[in-house]
Amino acid sequence: MPHHFFAADLGATSGRTILGTVSQGQVQLTELTRFSHPLIQTGGHYYWDILHLYNEILRGLGEVARQGLTIQSIGIDTWGVDCALFGQDGGLLRAPRSYRDPATFAAMDDYLTHVRSRRQLYDVAGTEIINFNTLFQLHAMRREGDSALAAAHTILFMPDALAYLLTGQRVCEYTIASTSGFLNARTRELDTDLLSTVGLQRKQFGRIVMPGNPIGTLTPEVQALTGLGPVPVVAVAGHDTQAAIAAIPASDENFAYLSSGTWSLMGICAPAPIIDDRSFNLNFTNEGGVGGTTCFLKNICGMWLLESLRREKAADSRWNDYATLIAEAQAAPAFRSLIYPDAPCFAAPQSMEQAIQDFCRRTEQPVPATCGELVRCIFDSLALRYRQVFHHLKEFAPHPLHRLHIIGGGSRNAFLNQLTADMLGVPVVAGPSECTALGNVMIQATEGHTGPFPFTENQGETAQIYQPKATEGGDAAYTRYLQICE
Repeated sequence: MPHHFFAADLGATSGRTILGTVSQGQVQLTELTRFSHPLIQTGGHYYWDILHLYNEILRGLGEVARQGLTIQSIGIDTWGVDCALFGQDGGLLRAPRSYRDPATFAAMDDYLTHVRSRRQLYDVAGTEIINFNTLFQLHAMRREGDSALAAAHTILFMPDALAYLLTGQRVCEYTIASTSGFLNARTRELDTDLLSTVGLQRKQFGRIVMPGNPIGTLTPEVQALTGLGPVPVVAVAGHDTQAAIAAIPASDENFAYLSSGTWSLMGICAPAPIIDDRSFNLNFTNEGGVGGTTCFLKNICGMWLLESLRREKAADSRWNDYATLIAEAQAAPAFRSLIYPDAPCFAAPQSMEQAIQDFCRRTEQPVPATCGELVRCIFDSLALRYRQVFHHLKEFAPHPLHRLHIIGGGSRNAFLNQLTADMLGVPVVAGPSECTALGNVMIQATEGHTGPFPFTENQGETAQIYQPKATEGGDAAYTRYLQICE
């Protein structure tokens, strides 16, 4: 008999509610609703409209009721780091700040100069030191004398805050808490010393729960609004990246993964945090995973490079047709021009085309000018960056790495998948693309099981395998790439 599960999969620009139907070990995903999720800019700050997200979850649940379906449970995953503040009476104090808020940019340097050093933070949390970590956001708010923070009785990360609105229960889900910068990677608890540096106490956060654990049931109010009964809400991997990793259809542990989207997150699943001099110097991060694992990974500037170019060139029809872009990139000379994708100049340039061309001029390379040359430069450079990080991962991994699993929207890019296989020298297994929602559903259905998960998506998608091929000039290009990274 099939069982139905409800997944709210919320990204930093859009969201979806999805029905996952599990039958005989197979999962079919059906989209119920899709909606935009824009930033709100006011008073010099960027905010998220959490009540809009809550209302959209209600709309999706209402659609379940309208179709007369019985769902076993509900799970919510979101992007990382951001949190909501609630008062003594349980009411929302203010719209949550966004990690894109410019107020956090200077706060990190101030904290690292006057409060704790980079190494002191890393030795506890094991997370990449980056300006939008929750720790630095809260430090910025405290410096400003933020009235909502001063009045906060409860602080909940975004998936936990939405679960609270649905159930009235306060929890702190492990994977999302691990993105904050103040979760102790070894004890898996919020570090009271780090919390005290931003004027907070442990009691302001909910109890730590692991993926697969129940949170509570829908409140009578939500039941009335949706037409459903007391459906359980389950703590899935609240951090969308970890939900995606849980859906990797791997038969053993001898693999690295690449979650490919606007960001590329490349890493391994390890039994324990990896925190030492080399991981600190290379700025790798340890995030909580499903099944008690630690996801040791590197954040890489991924399809942001191409997405930015496409927005910039929207008036040119060629840039609106992905197939045309791929074809022109394939026709362009290989490894002619290379960039370091994680260079600061590519984070938020006024013009991505200009930033790429300026980088090539500075490093005395041919300057890409045509559509094909620009896209080829991005794809070649990403494949070489993946090779660099994969080599680092092989040094850290407690087991051999025989293949790379690529998941997320970028797994559909056959050209880049093949380039990556060629550069790494190992097979690349691409898919599923709908991995975040799939992981959300499977965690609900299997109470935190880590995989492998058999899957059948509504598009009939199956994983594609790309075998490495010898590439003329690949090794020389990698040597040149390493030189321009210095």
